[in-house]
Amino acid sequence: MKPGKGKVRYTERDFVYTFQAGSQSFVLTVPLQFPVQENLDHLHGRLMLLHDLPCFIEQDLKKSLCQFVDEETIKDFDREAEQALDLLKSSTIDVDHLVNAWKKSYTETTLEHAQPEEPNRDEDFADIYHDLIHSPASETLLNLEHNYFVSISELLGERDVEMKKLQERQGAEMDKVMQELGKSLSDQDVNSVASQHFESQQDLENKWITELKQLSTIQKQEYQEWVIKLHQDLKNPNNSFISEEIKVQPSRHQESVDENRPTYEEHRQLEESFTIHLGAQLKTMHNLRLLRADMLDFCKHKRNHRSGVKLHRLQTALSLYSTSLCGLVLLVDNRINSYSGIKRDFATVCQECTDFHFPQLQEQLDVVQQVVLYARAQRNHKAKHQYESANGNEVRGDKVKNTERNHSNLLPGEFYVTRHSNLSEIHVVFHLCVDDNMRSGNISARDPAIMGLRNILKVCCTHDITTINIPLLLVHEMSEEMTIPWCSKRAELVFKCVKGFMMEMVSWDGGVSRTVQFLVPQNISEEMFFQLSNMLPQIFRVSSTLTLTSKR
Repeated sequence: MKPGKGKVRYTERDFVYTFQAGSQSFVLTVPLQFPVQENLDHLHGRLMLLHDLPCFIEQDLKKSLCQFVDEETIKDFDREAEQALDLLKSSTIDVDHLVNAWKKSYTETTLEHAQPEEPNRDEDFADIYHDLIHSPASETLLNLEHNYFVSISELLGERDVEMKKLQERQGAEMDKVMQELGKSLSDQDVNSVASQHFESQQDLENKWITELKQLSTIQKQEYQEWVIKLHQDLKNPNNSFISEEIKVQPSRHQESVDENRPTYEEHRQLEESFTIHLGAQLKTMHNLRLLRADMLDFCKHKRNHRSGVKLHRLQTALSLYSTSLCGLVLLVDNRINSYSGIKRDFATVCQECTDFHFPQLQEQLDVVQQVVLYARAQRNHKAKHQYESANGNEVRGDKVKNTERNHSNLLPGEFYVTRHSNLSEIHVVFHLCVDDNMRSGNISARDPAIMGLRNILKVCCTHDITTINIPLLLVHEMSEEMTIPWCSKRAELVFKCVKGFMMEMVSWDGGVSRTVQFLVPQNISEEMFFQLSNMLPQIFRVSSTLTLTSKR
Protein backbone atom coordinates (compact mmCIF):
# COMPACT_ATOMS: atom_id res chain seq x y z
CA MET A 1 0.00 0.00 0.00
CA LYS A 2 1.37 3.40 -0.95
CA PRO A 3 1.19 5.95 1.88
CA GLY A 4 -0.85 9.04 1.32
CA LYS A 5 -2.93 7.44 -1.43
CA GLY A 6 -6.67 7.83 -1.00
CA LYS A 7 -8.56 9.20 1.99
CA VAL A 8 -7.05 8.40 5.40
CA ARG A 9 -9.41 7.32 8.18
CA TYR A 10 -8.45 8.45 11.69
CA THR A 11 -9.55 6.60 14.84
CA GLU A 12 -9.05 7.82 18.39
CA ARG A 13 -7.67 5.51 21.11
CA ASP A 14 -6.59 6.18 24.67
CA PHE A 15 -3.03 5.63 25.78
CA VAL A 16 -3.09 4.66 29.47
CA TYR A 17 0.09 4.81 31.58
CA THR A 18 0.24 3.90 35.29
CA PHE A 19 3.14 4.78 37.59
CA GLN A 20 3.93 4.92 41.32
CA ALA A 21 5.18 8.02 43.17
CA GLY A 22 5.92 7.02 46.70
CA SER A 23 2.84 5.39 48.24
CA GLN A 24 0.50 6.96 45.67
CA SER A 25 -0.52 5.49 42.31
CA PHE A 26 -1.19 7.72 39.28
CA VAL A 27 -2.81 7.04 35.92
CA LEU A 28 -2.06 9.14 32.76
CA THR A 29 -4.63 8.91 29.97
CA VAL A 30 -3.86 10.55 26.60
CA PRO A 31 -6.14 10.32 23.51
CA LEU A 32 -4.19 9.56 20.31
CA GLN A 33 -5.32 9.59 16.68
CA PHE A 34 -4.29 6.62 14.54
CA PRO A 35 -2.45 6.46 12.25
CA VAL A 36 -0.06 8.62 14.30
CA GLN A 37 1.52 11.28 12.05
CA GLU A 38 3.60 13.22 14.57
CA ASN A 39 7.04 12.45 15.93
CA LEU A 40 6.91 10.30 19.08
CA ASP A 41 9.93 12.04 20.61
CA HIS A 42 8.18 15.39 20.33
CA LEU A 43 4.95 13.92 21.74
CA HIS A 44 6.82 12.40 24.67
CA GLY A 45 8.48 15.70 25.48
CA ARG A 46 5.17 17.59 25.42
CA LEU A 47 3.59 15.03 27.77
CA MET A 48 6.42 15.41 30.26
CA LEU A 49 6.15 19.20 30.15
CA LEU A 50 2.36 19.67 30.12
CA HIS A 51 1.60 17.19 32.91
CA ASP A 52 4.65 18.10 34.98
CA LEU A 53 5.70 14.45 35.24
CA PRO A 54 8.65 13.40 37.39
CA CYS A 55 11.94 12.78 35.65
CA PHE A 56 12.39 9.23 36.94
CA ILE A 57 9.54 7.95 34.72
CA GLU A 58 10.83 9.65 31.54
CA GLN A 59 12.50 6.60 29.96
CA ASP A 60 9.71 4.19 31.01
CA LEU A 61 7.04 6.54 29.64
CA LYS A 62 8.82 6.80 26.32
CA LYS A 63 9.20 3.02 26.09
CA SER A 64 5.52 2.44 26.91
CA LEU A 65 4.38 5.11 24.43
CA CYS A 66 6.42 3.65 21.56
CA GLN A 67 5.27 0.11 22.38
CA PHE A 68 1.61 1.17 22.45
CA VAL A 69 1.83 2.97 19.10
CA ASP A 70 3.65 0.04 17.44
CA GLU A 71 1.13 -2.53 18.70
CA GLU A 72 -1.91 -0.49 17.66
CA THR A 73 -0.39 0.26 14.23
CA ILE A 74 0.25 -3.44 13.60
CA LYS A 75 -3.33 -4.21 14.62
CA ASP A 76 -4.56 -1.66 12.03
CA PHE A 77 -2.43 -3.25 9.32
CA ASP A 78 -3.71 -6.73 10.25
CA ARG A 79 -7.30 -5.50 10.20
CA GLU A 80 -6.86 -3.96 6.74
CA ALA A 81 -5.22 -7.15 5.49
CA GLU A 82 -8.10 -9.28 6.79
CA GLN A 83 -10.63 -7.01 5.10
CA ALA A 84 -8.71 -7.24 1.81
CA LEU A 85 -8.64 -11.03 2.03
CA ASP A 86 -12.38 -11.16 2.79
CA LEU A 87 -13.05 -9.06 -0.32
CA LEU A 88 -10.88 -11.39 -2.35
CA LYS A 89 -12.66 -14.51 -1.03
CA SER A 90 -16.10 -13.05 -1.71
CA SER A 91 -15.12 -12.56 -5.41
CA THR A 92 -16.34 -8.97 -5.41
CA ILE A 93 -13.11 -7.82 -7.09
CA ASP A 94 -11.30 -8.97 -10.23
CA VAL A 95 -8.35 -11.15 -9.19
CA ASP A 96 -6.57 -10.84 -12.54
CA HIS A 97 -6.79 -7.08 -12.44
CA LEU A 98 -5.39 -7.05 -8.91
CA VAL A 99 -2.49 -9.34 -9.88
CA ASN A 100 -1.62 -7.21 -12.91
CA ALA A 101 -1.69 -4.03 -10.84
CA TRP A 102 0.57 -5.60 -8.22
CA LYS A 103 2.95 -6.93 -10.87
CA LYS A 104 3.17 -3.51 -12.53
CA SER A 105 3.92 -1.79 -9.23
CA TYR A 106 6.58 -4.35 -8.35
CA THR A 107 8.39 -4.16 -11.68
CA GLU A 108 8.34 -0.34 -11.67
CA THR A 109 9.95 -0.12 -8.24
CA THR A 110 12.47 -2.98 -8.50
CA LEU A 111 15.84 -2.31 -10.11
CA GLU A 112 16.31 -5.80 -11.57
CA HIS A 113 13.16 -5.36 -13.66
CA ALA A 114 14.07 -1.86 -14.90
CA GLN A 115 14.28 -1.31 -18.63
CA PRO A 116 17.83 -1.01 -20.03
CA GLU A 117 18.99 2.49 -20.86
CA GLU A 118 18.73 3.56 -24.46
CA PRO A 119 22.08 3.46 -26.25
CA ASN A 120 23.83 6.82 -26.47
CA ARG A 121 25.12 7.54 -29.97
CA ASP A 122 27.97 9.73 -28.71
CA GLU A 123 29.16 7.07 -26.26
CA ASP A 124 28.96 4.34 -28.90
CA PHE A 125 30.93 6.46 -31.37
CA ALA A 126 33.56 7.18 -28.69
CA ASP A 127 34.06 3.45 -28.07
CA ILE A 128 34.24 2.72 -31.79
CA TYR A 129 36.76 5.51 -32.42
CA HIS A 130 38.90 4.37 -29.48
CA ASP A 131 39.05 0.86 -30.94
CA LEU A 132 39.92 2.03 -34.44
CA ILE A 133 42.58 4.58 -33.43
CA HIS A 134 44.41 1.75 -31.63
CA SER A 135 44.24 -0.50 -34.70
CA PRO A 136 45.96 -0.55 -38.13
CA ALA A 137 43.22 1.82 -39.31
CA SER A 138 44.66 4.69 -37.25
CA GLU A 139 46.65 6.10 -40.19
CA THR A 140 43.53 5.99 -42.33
CA LEU A 141 41.60 8.02 -39.77
CA LEU A 142 44.35 10.64 -39.55
CA ASN A 143 44.56 10.91 -43.34
CA LEU A 144 40.81 11.35 -43.62
CA GLU A 145 40.84 14.03 -40.93
CA HIS A 146 43.66 15.78 -42.78
CA ASN A 147 41.64 15.77 -46.01
CA TYR A 148 38.77 17.46 -44.19
CA PHE A 149 41.23 19.94 -42.68
CA VAL A 150 42.50 20.86 -46.14
CA SER A 151 38.93 21.41 -47.39
CA ILE A 152 38.19 23.77 -44.49
CA SER A 153 41.49 25.58 -45.05
CA GLU A 154 40.67 26.14 -48.73
CA LEU A 155 37.27 27.56 -47.80
CA LEU A 156 38.85 29.84 -45.20
CA GLY A 157 41.35 31.00 -47.82
CA GLU A 158 38.52 31.92 -50.18
CA ARG A 159 36.81 33.78 -47.36
CA ASP A 160 39.94 35.78 -46.54
CA VAL A 161 40.45 36.72 -50.20
CA GLU A 162 36.85 37.88 -50.61
CA MET A 163 36.95 39.84 -47.34
CA LYS A 164 40.20 41.50 -48.38
CA LYS A 165 38.76 42.51 -51.77
CA LEU A 166 35.69 43.98 -50.07
CA GLN A 167 37.83 45.99 -47.64
CA GLU A 168 40.01 47.32 -50.45
CA ARG A 169 36.97 48.34 -52.48
CA GLN A 170 35.33 50.00 -49.50
CA GLY A 171 38.58 51.76 -48.63
CA ALA A 172 38.78 53.25 -52.13
CA GLU A 173 35.14 54.37 -51.94
CA MET A 174 35.69 55.99 -48.55
CA ASP A 175 38.74 57.87 -49.86
CA LYS A 176 36.65 59.34 -52.68
CA VAL A 177 33.91 60.31 -50.24
CA MET A 178 36.38 62.03 -47.91
CA GLN A 179 37.78 64.03 -50.83
CA GLU A 180 34.29 65.36 -51.58
CA LEU A 181 33.57 66.11 -47.91
CA GLY A 182 32.68 69.77 -47.54
CA LYS A 183 32.16 70.21 -51.28
CA SER A 184 29.30 68.11 -52.60
CA LEU A 185 28.94 65.78 -49.58
CA SER A 186 28.20 66.38 -45.89
CA ASP A 187 29.01 64.50 -42.68
CA GLN A 188 25.66 62.76 -42.93
CA ASP A 189 26.60 61.38 -46.35
CA VAL A 190 29.90 60.03 -44.97
CA ASN A 191 28.09 58.36 -42.08
CA SER A 192 25.62 56.80 -44.50
CA VAL A 193 28.43 55.34 -46.64
CA ALA A 194 30.21 54.02 -43.53
CA SER A 195 26.95 52.39 -42.38
CA GLN A 196 26.49 50.72 -45.77
CA HIS A 197 30.07 49.42 -45.65
CA PHE A 198 29.50 47.96 -42.19
CA GLU A 199 26.31 46.21 -43.28
CA SER A 200 28.06 44.78 -46.34
CA GLN A 201 30.85 43.39 -44.15
CA GLN A 202 28.33 41.87 -41.75
CA ASP A 203 26.38 40.23 -44.57
CA LEU A 204 29.56 38.77 -46.06
CA GLU A 205 30.74 37.47 -42.69
CA ASN A 206 27.37 35.87 -41.99
CA LYS A 207 27.44 34.23 -45.41
CA TRP A 208 30.83 32.62 -44.76
CA ILE A 209 29.87 31.64 -41.21
CA THR A 210 26.87 29.79 -42.60
CA GLU A 211 28.92 28.03 -45.29
CA LEU A 212 31.59 26.98 -42.80
CA LYS A 213 28.96 25.67 -40.40
CA GLN A 214 27.25 23.68 -43.16
CA LEU A 215 30.54 22.20 -44.34
CA SER A 216 31.54 21.24 -40.79
CA THR A 217 28.16 19.61 -40.19
CA ILE A 218 28.42 17.59 -43.42
CA GLN A 219 31.99 16.54 -42.64
CA LYS A 220 31.10 15.45 -39.11
CA GLN A 221 28.16 13.35 -40.32
CA GLU A 222 30.17 11.75 -43.13
CA TYR A 223 33.11 11.06 -40.83
CA GLN A 224 31.03 9.39 -38.12
CA GLU A 225 29.12 7.27 -40.63
CA TRP A 226 32.36 6.19 -42.29
CA VAL A 227 33.99 5.31 -38.94
CA ILE A 228 30.98 3.25 -37.87
CA LYS A 229 30.88 1.42 -41.21
CA LEU A 230 34.61 0.71 -41.07
CA HIS A 231 34.25 -0.69 -37.56
CA GLN A 232 31.44 -2.98 -38.69
CA ASP A 233 33.48 -4.18 -41.66
CA LEU A 234 36.47 -4.93 -39.45
CA LYS A 235 34.29 -7.26 -37.38
CA ASN A 236 33.39 -9.21 -40.54
CA PRO A 237 36.41 -11.37 -41.47
CA ASN A 238 34.85 -12.35 -44.83
CA ASN A 239 34.62 -8.76 -46.07
CA SER A 240 36.84 -8.38 -49.13
CA PHE A 241 36.49 -4.59 -49.33
CA ILE A 242 38.09 -3.87 -45.98
CA SER A 243 41.58 -3.48 -47.42
CA GLU A 244 40.33 -0.86 -49.88
CA GLU A 245 38.61 1.11 -47.14
CA ILE A 246 41.80 1.29 -45.09
CA LYS A 247 43.78 2.61 -48.07
CA VAL A 248 42.30 6.10 -47.95
CA GLN A 249 45.22 8.45 -48.63
CA PRO A 250 45.44 12.18 -49.37
CA SER A 251 45.41 12.91 -53.07
CA ARG A 252 48.44 14.32 -54.86
CA HIS A 253 46.55 17.52 -55.56
CA GLN A 254 45.94 18.04 -51.88
CA GLU A 255 49.56 17.33 -51.03
CA SER A 256 50.87 19.73 -53.63
CA VAL A 257 48.47 22.45 -52.58
CA ASP A 258 49.35 21.80 -48.96
CA GLU A 259 53.09 22.06 -49.60
CA ASN A 260 52.75 25.28 -51.57
CA ARG A 261 50.86 26.99 -48.76
CA PRO A 262 52.98 29.09 -46.41
CA THR A 263 53.41 27.45 -43.02
CA TYR A 264 52.87 29.24 -39.77
CA GLU A 265 55.67 31.59 -38.81
CA GLU A 266 58.14 29.71 -36.69
CA HIS A 267 59.98 31.35 -33.82
CA ARG A 268 63.00 30.09 -32.00
CA GLN A 269 61.55 28.12 -29.11
CA LEU A 270 63.51 28.03 -25.88
CA GLU A 271 62.88 25.11 -23.58
CA GLU A 272 64.17 23.73 -20.27
CA SER A 273 63.01 20.48 -18.65
CA PHE A 274 63.23 19.36 -15.02
CA THR A 275 62.28 16.30 -12.99
CA ILE A 276 61.13 16.92 -9.42
CA HIS A 277 59.93 14.92 -6.41
CA LEU A 278 57.24 16.36 -4.15
CA GLY A 279 55.80 15.02 -0.92
CA ALA A 280 56.90 14.38 2.65
CA GLN A 281 56.64 10.61 3.14
CA LEU A 282 55.18 9.42 -0.16
CA LYS A 283 57.12 11.26 -2.86
CA THR A 284 55.67 11.68 -6.34
CA MET A 285 57.73 12.40 -9.42
CA HIS A 286 56.60 15.18 -11.75
CA ASN A 287 57.97 16.68 -14.96
CA LEU A 288 58.31 20.44 -15.28
CA ARG A 289 59.03 22.34 -18.47
CA LEU A 290 59.69 26.01 -19.06
CA LEU A 291 58.99 27.12 -22.63
CA ARG A 292 59.06 30.35 -24.59
CA ALA A 293 56.13 29.83 -26.93
CA ASP A 294 52.71 31.06 -27.91
CA MET A 295 49.78 29.40 -26.14
CA LEU A 296 47.95 28.84 -29.42
CA ASP A 297 50.93 26.98 -30.89
CA PHE A 298 49.70 23.94 -28.97
CA CYS A 299 46.33 24.24 -30.70
CA LYS A 300 47.27 25.01 -34.32
CA HIS A 301 47.62 22.34 -36.98
CA LYS A 302 50.63 22.73 -39.25
CA ARG A 303 49.96 22.57 -42.97
CA ASN A 304 52.89 20.32 -43.85
CA HIS A 305 53.62 16.61 -43.87
CA ARG A 306 56.62 16.37 -41.62
CA SER A 307 56.61 13.19 -39.53
CA GLY A 308 56.93 15.08 -36.25
CA VAL A 309 53.65 16.88 -36.75
CA LYS A 310 51.90 13.63 -37.65
CA LEU A 311 53.23 11.97 -34.52
CA HIS A 312 51.91 14.85 -32.41
CA ARG A 313 48.46 14.45 -33.94
CA LEU A 314 48.59 10.67 -33.50
CA GLN A 315 49.48 11.00 -29.83
CA THR A 316 46.58 13.42 -29.28
CA ALA A 317 44.15 11.06 -31.00
CA LEU A 318 45.37 8.01 -29.08
CA SER A 319 44.83 9.74 -25.72
CA LEU A 320 41.49 11.36 -26.61
CA TYR A 321 39.48 8.78 -24.63
CA SER A 322 42.08 7.89 -22.02
CA THR A 323 43.23 8.81 -18.52
CA SER A 324 46.10 10.96 -19.85
CA LEU A 325 44.49 14.10 -21.19
CA CYS A 326 46.25 17.37 -21.98
CA GLY A 327 44.92 20.73 -20.84
CA LEU A 328 45.71 24.40 -21.40
CA VAL A 329 44.95 27.56 -19.38
CA LEU A 330 43.76 30.46 -21.53
CA LEU A 331 43.46 33.91 -19.90
CA VAL A 332 40.26 35.66 -20.99
CA ASP A 333 38.10 38.63 -19.99
CA ASN A 334 34.80 38.42 -18.10
CA ARG A 335 32.59 38.00 -21.19
CA ILE A 336 31.68 34.57 -22.54
CA ASN A 337 32.10 35.02 -26.27
CA SER A 338 34.76 34.76 -28.95
CA TYR A 339 34.70 38.21 -30.52
CA SER A 340 37.87 39.89 -29.22
CA GLY A 341 41.47 39.33 -28.20
CA ILE A 342 42.92 35.89 -27.77
CA LYS A 343 39.41 34.42 -27.62
CA ARG A 344 38.88 35.42 -31.25
CA ASP A 345 42.24 33.93 -32.25
CA PHE A 346 41.40 30.71 -30.41
CA ALA A 347 37.99 30.53 -32.09
CA THR A 348 39.70 30.96 -35.47
CA VAL A 349 42.02 28.05 -34.73
CA CYS A 350 39.06 25.88 -33.69
CA GLN A 351 37.29 26.82 -36.90
CA GLU A 352 40.14 25.59 -39.08
CA CYS A 353 39.33 21.95 -38.41
CA THR A 354 36.01 20.19 -37.81
CA ASP A 355 35.48 18.68 -34.37
CA PHE A 356 34.15 15.16 -34.99
CA HIS A 357 33.56 14.25 -31.34
CA PHE A 358 32.34 17.30 -29.39
CA PRO A 359 30.03 20.26 -30.12
CA GLN A 360 31.51 23.25 -31.90
CA LEU A 361 33.04 25.98 -29.76
CA GLN A 362 30.11 28.39 -30.08
CA GLU A 363 27.64 25.69 -29.02
CA GLN A 364 29.70 24.98 -25.91
CA LEU A 365 29.91 28.70 -25.09
CA ASP A 366 26.12 29.01 -25.39
CA VAL A 367 25.70 26.22 -22.83
CA VAL A 368 28.25 27.86 -20.52
CA GLN A 369 26.39 31.18 -20.77
CA GLN A 370 23.12 29.59 -19.70
CA VAL A 371 24.78 27.83 -16.77
CA VAL A 372 26.43 31.06 -15.62
CA LEU A 373 23.13 32.95 -15.77
CA TYR A 374 21.37 30.29 -13.73
CA ALA A 375 24.16 29.96 -11.16
CA ARG A 376 24.51 33.73 -10.74
CA ALA A 377 20.75 34.19 -10.30
CA GLN A 378 20.63 31.43 -7.67
CA ARG A 379 23.63 32.85 -5.81
CA ASN A 380 22.29 36.41 -5.79
CA HIS A 381 18.84 35.25 -4.66
CA LYS A 382 20.37 33.30 -1.79
CA ALA A 383 22.59 36.25 -0.74
CA LYS A 384 19.66 38.67 -0.86
CA HIS A 385 17.48 36.30 1.19
CA GLN A 386 20.19 35.88 3.83
CA TYR A 387 20.72 39.63 4.08
CA GLU A 388 16.99 40.29 4.46
CA SER A 389 16.71 37.61 7.14
CA ALA A 390 19.55 39.16 9.12
CA ASN A 391 18.49 42.81 8.72
CA GLY A 392 14.73 42.65 8.28
CA ASN A 393 13.14 43.77 5.05
CA GLU A 394 15.32 46.88 4.71
CA VAL A 395 17.89 46.39 1.97
CA ARG A 396 20.51 49.03 1.40
CA GLY A 397 21.01 50.53 -2.03
CA ASP A 398 24.48 49.07 -2.51
CA LYS A 399 23.16 45.54 -1.90
CA VAL A 400 20.42 46.05 -4.45
CA LYS A 401 22.97 47.40 -6.87
CA ASN A 402 25.13 44.28 -6.46
CA THR A 403 22.21 42.03 -7.28
CA GLU A 404 21.40 44.08 -10.37
CA ARG A 405 24.82 43.67 -12.00
CA ASN A 406 25.25 41.88 -15.30
CA HIS A 407 24.74 38.23 -14.39
CA SER A 408 26.07 37.00 -17.74
CA ASN A 409 29.67 38.02 -16.97
CA LEU A 410 32.28 36.11 -14.99
CA LEU A 411 34.15 37.23 -11.91
CA PRO A 412 37.98 37.22 -11.74
CA GLY A 413 39.21 33.75 -10.79
CA GLU A 414 36.21 31.94 -12.29
CA PHE A 415 36.73 29.70 -15.31
CA TYR A 416 34.81 27.57 -17.76
CA VAL A 417 35.92 24.46 -19.63
CA THR A 418 35.63 23.53 -23.31
CA ARG A 419 36.40 20.12 -24.84
CA HIS A 420 38.10 19.65 -28.19
CA SER A 421 39.29 16.86 -30.46
CA ASN A 422 40.34 19.09 -33.36
CA LEU A 423 43.34 20.81 -31.75
CA SER A 424 46.94 19.81 -32.32
CA GLU A 425 48.01 18.79 -28.79
CA ILE A 426 45.19 19.89 -26.46
CA HIS A 427 42.03 18.09 -25.31
CA VAL A 428 40.69 20.49 -22.66
CA VAL A 429 40.90 24.29 -22.45
CA PHE A 430 40.38 26.16 -19.17
CA HIS A 431 39.22 29.72 -19.88
CA LEU A 432 40.36 31.58 -16.74
CA CYS A 433 38.85 35.03 -16.17
CA VAL A 434 41.40 37.73 -15.23
CA ASP A 435 41.24 41.52 -15.06
CA ASP A 436 43.66 44.40 -15.58
CA ASN A 437 45.08 43.77 -12.10
CA MET A 438 47.29 41.10 -13.69
CA ARG A 439 49.48 43.85 -15.19
CA SER A 440 50.25 45.30 -11.78
CA GLY A 441 53.07 43.91 -9.68
CA ASN A 442 51.32 43.73 -6.32
CA ILE A 443 49.16 40.61 -6.56
CA SER A 444 49.33 38.11 -3.70
CA ALA A 445 48.86 34.38 -3.23
CA ARG A 446 45.20 35.03 -2.41
CA ASP A 447 44.51 36.80 -5.71
CA PRO A 448 41.46 35.40 -7.56
CA ALA A 449 43.62 34.36 -10.53
CA ILE A 450 45.94 32.33 -8.28
CA MET A 451 42.99 30.66 -6.57
CA GLY A 452 41.56 29.99 -10.02
CA LEU A 453 44.77 28.10 -10.87
CA ARG A 454 44.32 26.03 -7.72
CA ASN A 455 40.77 25.10 -8.72
CA ILE A 456 41.94 24.25 -12.24
CA LEU A 457 44.60 21.89 -10.90
CA LYS A 458 41.95 20.27 -8.71
CA VAL A 459 39.78 19.67 -11.80
CA CYS A 460 42.82 18.16 -13.52
CA CYS A 461 43.18 15.66 -10.65
CA THR A 462 39.53 14.64 -10.71
CA HIS A 463 39.26 14.35 -14.50
CA ASP A 464 42.47 12.56 -15.56
CA ILE A 465 44.29 15.58 -17.04
CA THR A 466 47.95 14.67 -16.57
CA THR A 467 49.50 17.46 -18.66
CA ILE A 468 48.65 21.13 -18.11
CA ASN A 469 50.03 24.25 -19.81
CA ILE A 470 50.09 27.35 -17.57
CA PRO A 471 51.06 30.94 -18.51
CA LEU A 472 53.82 31.56 -15.97
CA LEU A 473 53.48 35.36 -15.82
CA LEU A 474 49.64 35.22 -16.00
CA VAL A 475 49.79 37.28 -19.21
CA HIS A 476 50.00 36.25 -22.85
CA GLU A 477 51.98 39.25 -24.12
CA MET A 478 54.72 41.43 -22.67
CA SER A 479 54.27 45.18 -22.23
CA GLU A 480 56.47 48.10 -21.16
CA GLU A 481 55.69 47.92 -17.43
CA MET A 482 56.79 44.27 -17.29
CA THR A 483 60.42 44.82 -16.32
CA ILE A 484 62.93 42.21 -15.21
CA PRO A 485 62.08 42.71 -11.48
CA TRP A 486 58.37 42.50 -12.35
CA CYS A 487 58.86 39.21 -14.20
CA SER A 488 61.03 37.73 -11.45
CA LYS A 489 58.53 38.61 -8.73
CA ARG A 490 55.55 37.28 -10.71
CA ALA A 491 57.33 34.05 -11.70
CA GLU A 492 58.44 33.42 -8.10
CA LEU A 493 54.87 33.87 -6.88
CA VAL A 494 53.40 31.48 -9.48
CA PHE A 495 56.17 28.90 -8.96
CA LYS A 496 55.65 28.80 -5.20
CA CYS A 497 51.85 28.71 -5.43
CA VAL A 498 51.84 25.94 -8.04
CA LYS A 499 54.29 23.97 -5.91
CA GLY A 500 51.91 24.22 -2.96
CA PHE A 501 48.97 23.21 -5.12
CA MET A 502 50.89 20.22 -6.51
CA MET A 503 51.64 19.05 -2.96
CA GLU A 504 47.90 19.27 -2.26
CA MET A 505 47.30 16.99 -5.25
CA VAL A 506 48.42 14.01 -3.19
CA SER A 507 45.28 14.34 -1.08
CA TRP A 508 43.19 14.86 -4.21
CA ASP A 509 44.33 11.93 -6.38
CA GLY A 510 46.63 9.87 -4.19
CA GLY A 511 49.81 10.94 -5.99
CA VAL A 512 49.85 10.75 -9.81
CA SER A 513 52.83 11.76 -11.88
CA ARG A 514 52.04 14.82 -13.97
CA THR A 515 53.63 17.17 -16.48
CA VAL A 516 53.32 20.91 -15.86
CA GLN A 517 54.50 23.21 -18.65
CA PHE A 518 55.10 26.87 -17.76
CA LEU A 519 54.85 29.11 -20.82
CA VAL A 520 56.29 32.61 -21.15
CA PRO A 521 55.48 35.02 -24.04
CA GLN A 522 57.50 34.80 -27.21
CA ASN A 523 58.70 38.40 -26.99
CA ILE A 524 60.47 37.86 -23.67
CA SER A 525 64.25 38.22 -23.81
CA GLU A 526 66.58 35.22 -23.67
CA GLU A 527 68.28 36.73 -20.63
CA MET A 528 64.98 36.84 -18.76
CA PHE A 529 64.13 33.31 -19.86
CA PHE A 530 67.35 31.82 -18.49
CA GLN A 531 66.95 33.81 -15.29
CA LEU A 532 63.52 32.22 -14.79
CA SER A 533 65.03 28.85 -15.69
CA ASN A 534 67.61 29.23 -12.91
CA MET A 535 64.86 30.20 -10.47
CA LEU A 536 62.79 27.05 -11.01
CA PRO A 537 65.19 24.44 -9.50
CA GLN A 538 65.72 26.70 -6.48
CA ILE A 539 61.99 26.63 -5.66
CA PHE A 540 61.22 23.03 -6.61
CA ARG A 541 63.23 20.03 -5.45
CA VAL A 542 64.93 18.92 -8.63
CA SER A 543 66.10 15.32 -8.78
CA SER A 544 69.88 15.07 -8.90
CA THR A 545 71.67 12.53 -11.04
CA LEU A 546 73.78 9.80 -9.47
CA THR A 547 77.18 9.22 -11.07
CA LEU A 548 78.56 5.72 -10.67
CA THR A 549 82.35 5.33 -10.91
CA SER A 550 84.54 2.28 -10.46
CA LYS A 551 87.19 2.04 -7.74
CA ARG A 552 89.94 1.55 -10.31
